[in-house]
This record gives sequence, structure tokens and C-alpha cells, in this order.
Amino acid sequence: MEHKLKSVLSGTGFYLLLSVCLVTAAVSGWFLLFGGGEPAEEEAAPPAAVSAPVENAYVPQPEPEEETPVEASAPAPVEVEIVPVMPEAEIDAAPVMAEPPRLVVEPLKGEVLMAFSVDQLVYSPTLADWRTHDGVDISAAPGTTVLAATAGTVSAVEDHPLMGTTVVIEHEGGYATTYSNLQSKPTVEPGDLVTAGQIIGAVGTTASAEAAQSPHLHFSVTRDGEAVDPGEFLKG
Repeated sequence: MEHKLKSVLSGTGFYLLLSVCLVTAAVSGWFLLFGGGEPAEEEAAPPAAVSAPVENAYVPQPEPEEETPVEASAPAPVEVEIVPVMPEAEIDAAPVMAEPPRLVVEPLKGEVLMAFSVDQLVYSPTLADWRTHDGVDISAAPGTTVLAATAGTVSAVEDHPLMGTTVVIEHEGGYATTYSNLQSKPTVEPGDLVTAGQIIGAVGTTASAEAAQSPHLHFSVTRDGEAVDPGEFLKG
């Protein structure tokens, strides 16, 4: 027996036995690793819910906002200005001449003591000589109101050395009227606008160059600085 065992363990028998042992160990190890129990079933993921399509399903729609009706405003009436067509006026090539101011009132009413004279010499009883006279002397009692002969602007109120208290009024067209031998305090001042017939002062006795005459108003008119006959205006 012992002799048989030694013969088996020697030579090829030994290697054959070793191979059987290795195969047995490998099989046993495989069962230990993979055959110890039934493999756990993998948890199946829950199936995704599939919603079946709903035919003719009602889907609520948002109600449209009510639009405020806009009242249409009536168009504003358009005013059309009708301009009458006037016939073309003929242009007069002649220059427009300035007309002298019309004296609508007399400075005062009274007798003419000395007339206007610039072409002939007249005798001055006060100065006792012959000289020209650039205005008219109208008799009136001291204190008699003196009126502006026509509308204009007072350009001067002065105390003239020969003609006494004097008021000068300028008018359109280069004309000026002068009122001398007034009382010392006229009722107007330089720059005042006066109308025809407005009181500008009163008759006085302030003109030393005409002191020998009875109380009066010395009234004169100039055009562009040249003396003109006041009587021509007083007649108008």
C-alpha cells in the first residue's frame, strides 16, 4: 500500500494529482464567488407615466380686454379767408406835397392892430422906427385866453427879451405857430401835445418891443423857418 502511494506520488502521477487539485480549487472558488446565491433582481425603474391624448379637450382661453371705444372727433372747420381782388390802382408819379395845417380855430377874436408885413416896412410906435413885421397883432384885454390854432407839440416856452413870454408849437409839414406877449405863466410846457382850440395861456403885457400898443397877442406862423402870412390860415 505504502509502496503504491509512493509510486503514485512520484513521476507523472504527482503532476496529474496536482492538476486535479488545482482544477478542483478553481471550480470551488468560482462557486464561492459567483454561485453563492441567486443574483438580485435589479429594481426596475417605474415606467414613465404616459398620458393618453385627450381628443376634443376644452382649453380655457383668456377673455379679451374690452377696448374703450374712441369717439371720433369731428374735423375742425377750416375758415377760408376770401380776399377780394381789387383792381390795380394807377400809380401817380407826381410827388406828394405837404399841405399846410388848417387852422380850425382862431387864437382869439379881436381887432388887428398891426398886419403881417415882410415885403414892406411898417412904423413901430414903441421903437420909433420902420421895420418888418413877421406876424399879426390882435387886440385883446389882458387875461384873455389864447388858444392853440391847430394841433401840435409845444417845442418852446420862453421869455423873449423883446417879445416877452412866448409859446412855440410845431406842426406837421414843417410849420410852427408862435404866441407872444403872453402872461408870465403859460398853461403848457415843452413837450406837451396840444389840440386845436386848447388853452395855452393868456394875453399879457410882457413884450417890451410893442409896449406902446394896447394889450394884444402877437401871433406869427413859419414854414421851414420862413415867415408866412398868418391871415391866410385864419381865413380857412
